[in-house]
Amino acid sequence: MIALAAALLLQVQAPMPARISDTTNVPKVTLAEALKRAVGVDPDYIRTAGQIDVAEWGRRAAILAFIVPSLNVSMDATKYSDPFFNIGIGQPTTNAVNFRANGAYEVFSVRKIADLSLRKAELQAAAATNEQQRLQLAFDVENDFYDVLANQALLRVAENRFQRAEEQKQVARARVLSGAAVQTDSLQLEVETTQARIDLLRRDAAARVSQLQLGRRIGEARAVGAVRPDSLVPPPLAYDDETLVRFALEQGPQYRAARANERAAQSALTGQRSAYFPSVFLTGGYTIFDDKFFPAGRSIGSLTLTVSYPLWNLGQREIAVSQARVDRDVSRALRADLERAAWRDVSESAMAYRIAYEAVTLTNRQLDAARETFRVQDLRYRSGANTILDLLEAQFQLTNAEAQVVQALYALNLSRAGLEAVVGRQLFSERIGE
Repeated sequence: MIALAAALLLQVQAPMPARISDTTNVPKVTLAEALKRAVGVDPDYIRTAGQIDVAEWGRRAAILAFIVPSLNVSMDATKYSDPFFNIGIGQPTTNAVNFRANGAYEVFSVRKIADLSLRKAELQAAAATNEQQRLQLAFDVENDFYDVLANQALLRVAENRFQRAEEQKQVARARVLSGAAVQTDSLQLEVETTQARIDLLRRDAAARVSQLQLGRRIGEARAVGAVRPDSLVPPPLAYDDETLVRFALEQGPQYRAARANERAAQSALTGQRSAYFPSVFLTGGYTIFDDKFFPAGRSIGSLTLTVSYPLWNLGQREIAVSQARVDRDVSRALRADLERAAWRDVSESAMAYRIAYEAVTLTNRQLDAARETFRVQDLRYRSGANTILDLLEAQFQLTNAEAQVVQALYALNLSRAGLEAVVGRQLFSERIGE
């Protein structure tokens, strides 16, 4: 009779505790969708994309300076209290209407050549900075995306722990009723059930917060879930460190931006040094005088050739050249230091990926061992061959192993995203989740 009661108790399915939030019935996105939507709402990416447009207009203006003169037109009308001789109509009048058109062209200037080089370098730096921000945004999106997946998986781990605790509590009660165990067994399992329930609620809250963060990242003011891809394990790294460093130096946006900034600083220095050379300007003007709109009276044109050679402007030229030289030296040192650090940064990211890849294999083996250990200890406890402490320890090791597998997968994908951000290119045939 006691054995029958125990069997009935084992068949009771423990109800799951009510959650504090709904983390299941929310809209979900794939990683590719999240990456695409985040580009349109991220303030930093929008800012760097706008800087490309500004730099492009600077380059166009520098090119047009070699072709098109600067032009300006104006017209003014004045009424006087007493008549005066208006040369436009050749007689006294109290009205004066003047139309002016002026143009200026810099025939020769070292500054124009340096300015064109400067604008091109600024455009390259802006494009590299935008690419760097895109890679950083991709890393942030993947971080939030996999954080949702990790919290969803950890929530399932917490649910499994709670269900195991409830089942074991029923077994312990049956053994206590049969006299095969003492009362403290069921009390200890009651403690374990309570702790499992608290952990479940915490995991549920963490999953909700991560979904809200993913929603914010892609422009949604609500929780958004993540669609789990078919596989979360990318392939092994197929490149050695030397190849990865070469990729980084050639394509890494931070390195390309540093080189472009150095070129821009060099061009700025050349532009400041151009103040030691003469400049040749050609200016023209055309003026029409009259006493009414649109003026059609007398017109006068002018054409002026000006050669300008600055001799001394109280040291301002020398100060500007010195400051530009310092800026060039600083940008050169920053570029050299960044390139020297490439070996360290790339090697660190590559080793992190390889370690994370190995950790996934090891944690899965650990999980298999923990499952088998728990299965044996559970059977032994049911048959009275061990104590409740042995069973609780096995359950703790199983829950811990399940969590470590989730965390290892999460760390693997983040290390892959971080490595791609440093190298500046996609290293695998396709991104996981796309």
